[in-house]
Amino acid sequence: MTDLVRVGLVGVGTIAQTHLAVLAERAQVTLEFTVDPGHTEPVRFRGGHPPHYPRLADALEAHQPDLIVLATPTDTHAELVGQVLLRSTARVLVEKPLVHDLDSLSRLRALEQTADVRGRLFTAHHFAFSPEVDWAAELITAHPEWGPVTAVTSAFYDPYVLKGPQAFTSYTSSWMDSGVNQLSMLTRFVDLRALTSAQQTDGGASAWCTAEYRSRGAIGTARLRSSWLTGSSSKVSSLVLGHSGVEVWIDHTALTGFAARGGDLLATHGSDGRTPRKIAHYRPLYESLLSDRPDPVLGFDAAATITEIHHTMPRSDDDLT
Repeated sequence: MTDLVRVGLVGVGTIAQTHLAVLAERAQVTLEFTVDPGHTEPVRFRGGHPPHYPRLADALEAHQPDLIVLATPTDTHAELVGQVLLRSTARVLVEKPLVHDLDSLSRLRALEQTADVRGRLFTAHHFAFSPEVDWAAELITAHPEWGPVTAVTSAFYDPYVLKGPQAFTSYTSSWMDSGVNQLSMLTRFVDLRALTSAQQTDGGASAWCTAEYRSRGAIGTARLRSSWLTGSSSKVSSLVLGHSGVEVWIDHTALTGFAARGGDLLATHGSDGRTPRKIAHYRPLYESLLSDRPDPVLGFDAAATITEIHHTMPRSDDDLT
């Protein structure tokens, strides 16, 4: 997709603004149309206003896009993906998570009989493209002598407690909102196997989960904490390469990181603070997506694995008493 890329955007809410900003930076991209039944005004893109439709089916009848971006509620994804794959030849980029339940994942798998699901369906696992994650992944790959990642701890905090009941309406639970980001981020470092334990506390506002993974032939455990009980955002992950004593710390909020062994600082990564965090995620994501070989973390197999692990049902507060 290195020539002119005709894009259709479905859903023009908050996250769509990030997509529009990054797409506008890419000279080969043109916005063919937008779709949103709850939005009547055309979207502004590079000074113009592409055609706007209330239904995806109407847009597909009038246009032949190369890429359709789905920035809609998760429970609409499976049905809209089906429309794109069966009524057009376009690739489709779906906002994470790919689907909201395992039945919807099965529906997408069934489409493989009639459509090139693996070649055309991609999921926007944007945390896997964050600069500090990319830096850490390249650093660990460049040092095989450090051995496997033997332990991971990741803590994602968001100030959604301030939103009250609206947080649950919008994001369902802490694990459903942040878990997919933590899991997709981990795919840059390890081969995820399964969720080994899951606890949901504070009525779903917090979660504590563990996942098994494989790294350079060794089995390790990732400890995943997520919570809305905070006044500000804070997201940090630590990767321990125990055979060599190396630790890699990455701050997903500040887009920074460092590696150390004992008292020795081995490497650092900084940020100039001028690029908004999500823009910093989506720029390399689109660079990969629009290339001849998109990163496997965007592909259907990765999304299916993450979905299956993500939807292992956590135990509730009642199960802990």
